[in-house]
Amino acid sequence: MADAPRNPDEAKGRFKEAAGNLTGDEDLENEGKIDKAVGGVKDAADKAADKVKDVFRKD
Repeated sequence: MADAPRNPDEAKGRFKEAAGNLTGDEDLENEGKIDKAVGGVKDAADKAADKVKDVFRKD
């Protein structure tokens, strides 16, 4: 089984990409790829923010 999406944008992107692929709608498929990429960027930003918070929380 594929990895579970980490955020709503990634999940939405996977759905759109699959739907576009299934129906032959290249625009929808590309939109899904963009949404997945946005989700990945948001996930990376969240991880970076968590690391910064961890640095400042240490005593």
